[in-house]
Order: sequence, then C-alpha cells, then structure tokens
Amino acid sequence: MSQHPNARLTPRGRETLVSRVAGGEGVSSVARQMGVSRQTASKWLARARRGEPMTDRPSRPRRLARLTPPGDEERVLEARRSMLLAPLALAAETGVPARTCARIVARSGLPRLSDVDRVTGGVRRRGPATPVRYERGRPGELVHVDVKRVARVPDGGGWRADPSAAPRGSGAGWGCLHVAVDDHSRAAYVELLDDERGATCAAFMSRCLSFFAATGVRVEGVMTDNGGGYRFREFNAPPAHVPRRRRKQRHGTQHLELGHTNRDLTGRRGQAPVVVAGAARLALGGPLVALGVDEVAGLFLE
Repeated sequence: MSQHPNARLTPRGRETLVSRVAGGEGVSSVARQMGVSRQTASKWLARARRGEPMTDRPSRPRRLARLTPPGDEERVLEARRSMLLAPLALAAETGVPARTCARIVARSGLPRLSDVDRVTGGVRRRGPATPVRYERGRPGELVHVDVKRVARVPDGGGWRADPSAAPRGSGAGWGCLHVAVDDHSRAAYVELLDDERGATCAAFMSRCLSFFAATGVRVEGVMTDNGGGYRFREFNAPPAHVPRRRRKQRHGTQHLELGHTNRDLTGRRGQAPVVVAGAARLALGGPLVALGVDEVAGLFLE
C-alpha cells in the first residue's frame, strides 16, 4: 500500500515512537519530539499493543452489503472460459450486470478476448501486425527467402568478455544466415554462409530446391526482397518449373507476383515454425540435420 503523501510518520517512525514510549518516556513528550499530536501517538501505541502492523489500514470496508455471491462469480467465469463471451453477452447468459462481469473477469486474471484463439481457447502469441495475412494452400506453392546478418563470437567471448584479451578492432566479423521458409507448412531451410553475394544466394537457392525436392515438395514460386543478391543473373535463372516474375511495389521494393506482402515468420496461427537447418557450414559441416527452433537458436549462440 502506498504511503499517504502528508503523513508525518512512516512505518519505521511509528515503531520508533512505540519503542520510546516503551522505554519509559511520556506519550506527550514523544509526540512533541516526533512532530505529531498526542492523539496520533496514542493511536499508534494502541495498535502496537494489539499486535497490529505499523502500516496504514486499507480503506476497503470489511463487509460489502451488495457483494456478488460466489456462485454468480463462478458462473460468469465458467461461461467466459467455455464460450469466450464479451461482458454484454456474459450478462445476457448469466443474468449478472455487464460491468460486474467485466470486473469479475479482470480480477480473475483471464486474458483479453483479443489475445485468445477462438478455436483452441489458448492464448495467442502476438507477432508483428500485418495489414494483409494469407496462407498458401499447399507446400511448395510459395517459399519466402531472406538473409539475416549475425555477428560471429570468437572463442572466449572476445573483447566484450575480456577487454584485455584482444584489441577492440580485431573482431570476428559477420556471418549471413540464409533462410527459406515454406508459406504453408512453415518448414524452413537454413544455412550459415560467409556472405550474401549473388553467387552465394544462387548456390543457396539451388541447394534449397534440392532439399525440398528430396522431401517430396515441388517449389512453385519464391518471394524475396529487393536485395542485390536476389537481382543476380544466376539467381533469376531457376529451373523451368519455378516462376520468379517480379513487379514493382509502391515503396520501391520488388516482390514476386505470387504475393504482395511478407508474412511474419512466427508461424501460422501462433505456431512456431518447424526449422530444418541445412549446411550451417561454420557450425555443422555435415549433412542436412533436422533441428527444432530452440536447438537452432542455441546452435548459433554457442
């Protein structure tokens, strides 16, 4: 509970007042020294003798004449959990006023309806808001491709962990995390490569197509941003069955004609994507390995 801004005594000061009186000093003398009236000193002294704490009492009444019966609260909460109704609908269902229903739900700590999945009833994980959301109807119909630069951490943590170990300018450089995510299944192919040049992007795309083909998925279209590696001639010369037609967008970026907005990669309907990490050469150096999301994150943090 917050302290009253005009209170002369804090809980610690009240304990000091009580200890001085208990030590043999007079109540009036101690009250004068503490800057309070004799009545105030006597009040805190009486509370201390009754064993009450030296904090302010809550202003809430001990008894509420119009307290909502516990049975009504249970009915409101059960209807909210099972039917996911708003306060007005809860009032019509249970007979409890809508404002009371809203306060009961807020006190119970239930999530807001906007945060609840209406199908499963679970709390949805919030991601970046997009004006248009879509999902392709089958695996391979559209694959999103992008690059993320990640810093390399040398053995021992580098100069951030031990400034005396190495000069500040001698960093380990950067790596480029090339990612291809299938729009329907959210399966992803990931490689950690040295750069994001056109030849590197083209080679990554070739291995990505081979990976999806090995799993029985025929890639029909690819969506990229307007990065230099994706405008490379070899990258734009795919197999005959993979269309990569581009069209200009309002803000100058180029996308494939198969889609007009980049969907966030947090997974459809709040599900985490299933990540299949390929030749992350600087860390694995072996064949394709199936990894979970947490394992992939831990791989590049090691």
